Amino acid sequence: MKTESKNFAHLSVVQQITNNTTSWIGHRTRDNENVVGGQTFITPSDGDLETIEVFSAHVTKPGKVTMTLHHFDPLEKSWGPVIGSASIEINNAAVGKWVSFNIAGLRLDKGKTYGFRLESPDTYIGIGEAAGSHHAPPYSAGQEWQFLKKDQKGHSFSYFSLAFKVGIRA
Repeated sequence: MKTESKNFAHLSVVQQITNNTTSWIGHRTRDNENVVGGQTFITPSDGDLETIEVFSAHVTKPGKVTMTLHHFDPLEKSWGPVIGSASIEINNAAVGKWVSFNIAGLRLDKGKTYGFRLESPDTYIGIGEAAGSHHAPPYSAGQEWQFLKKDQKGHSFSYFSLAFKVGIRA
């Protein structure tokens, strides 16, 4: 008798896939600033994190992009320490595609708020984002964030959201 083990694919439990503008992250050469982008989200179910994807809208030149995952306190609007990370090499072949950051091995808990940050020391890339309004925010269960590397306090934007997908294995 032959037994088969089923390998169930991950399920995107949190996503915001609207892409009507661009958020820029990475090394900005005009003023030598390093811009870090981020997004917070609430996990609607328990599961093991497999991947977080973002939509690559523009790549100015090939380079390394790092994503870090954090616990996030929505009441204090504060980011906890890094609980996971992944890096990829990105180039023009990624433009117009979803790119995956595989951060496997972390358990995400239902109802908890997490946040991811994207940064690059050597390229400047555009990540798809959705722009909304006060009456119609693109993603109401989180906020887009922007930081300058030298100022880690950051700024949040309720009317913007990165285009992202969080894949977990239940």
